[in-house]
Amino acid sequence: MPGSALDLLSGDAQTFVTKVWASRVHLHRTDPERLVALLSLDDVDTLLTSSAIRTPSVRVAQDGAVLPESSYTRGATLAGKPLTGLVDSRKALALFEGGATIVLQGLHRYWLPITRLVAELELELGHPCQANAYLTPPGAQGFAVHSDSHDVFVFQTAGSKQWEVHCPDGADEVLLEPGVSMYLPTGTPHAARAQDTVSLHVTLGINQLTWRGLVERSVADALAGVTDEHLPAGYLDDPRGLADELAERLESLAADIRGVDAGAAVTAEVRRFLTTRSPRLSGGLHDVLAVPALDDDTLLRRRPGHPCVLIPRDERIEVLLGDRAVDVPAWLGPALEDLRARRELAPRDLADHLDPQSRLVLCRRLVREGLLEVAT
Repeated sequence: MPGSALDLLSGDAQTFVTKVWASRVHLHRTDPERLVALLSLDDVDTLLTSSAIRTPSVRVAQDGAVLPESSYTRGATLAGKPLTGLVDSRKALALFEGGATIVLQGLHRYWLPITRLVAELELELGHPCQANAYLTPPGAQGFAVHSDSHDVFVFQTAGSKQWEVHCPDGADEVLLEPGVSMYLPTGTPHAARAQDTVSLHVTLGINQLTWRGLVERSVADALAGVTDEHLPAGYLDDPRGLADELAERLESLAADIRGVDAGAAVTAEVRRFLTTRSPRLSGGLHDVLAVPALDDDTLLRRRPGHPCVLIPRDERIEVLLGDRAVDVPAWLGPALEDLRARRELAPRDLADHLDPQSRLVLCRRLVREGLLEVAT
């Protein structure tokens, strides 16, 4: 996908970060084929009718109410063990034909094009992201006016949908069609109705990390140092004594907080984020099979949406890869910095830093860890 995920959804990424985040509604137009390729009607048909998709990956809503799972699921057995929550395609399609909206939840966990888009968006924004898709029959509306507890991007991949977006100065009507994406900040009331044809749209939720959360995590050790002993008996009759003791503890806590290393706290925050993303290893089977034959001329590619952040630690370097961290000797630093700057490379491209055996060992490990994939 050419360009960044943020460019695809909102235009110039820097403009979005500096201006759009503080606005109410932002529309962006792009090549419809680029958005449709992320999730088409045929893709949804496959998921609903030709896969073993289960709840809670699917829910169904109609006229503002979420329908019970029993109305569109069935049970089965696999190797003699029960399976529950399997979507019954006949029931689901019958509900859809009757005006219900089918919601594909957590789409980033099982649909590769959306997985890649969300992975790239998370790295650009530094916030966890998620994706749902909404399949709505002609003229129907799945949910009444509501607001979300997170920012969202919305883009249409089939049909059209009329959005009612409530802003501080009134309500706007926005028609979304393939090629148009919309950004809605947290708490923006909205509702949407399909027009004359079936509608399919995707919402990308941005689960913002906040200053409060960062501060709380940064001072957690200081707070943990406050004693958990009981308040002294008799403080109801003599609250001044309790106030004096509280003042002493607050002053001690303040001193501990003043001693917090902000740089170290931010490094810890980066590490926390870049070691807790979901594993994203599409093509990993082929990579594992190709590792034994990997040689100095094998073309390798940085896997999309995977970070490579280096944190020096004494004589070692911690490499943050998104879902994990790996520990390597510090002398690999120059080679890793060179690798970080490239989208594609062969092991021989690291000849300025490593001997043939060392660069093969490094590249094979990074293929196994998922940072690199074998280009085909």
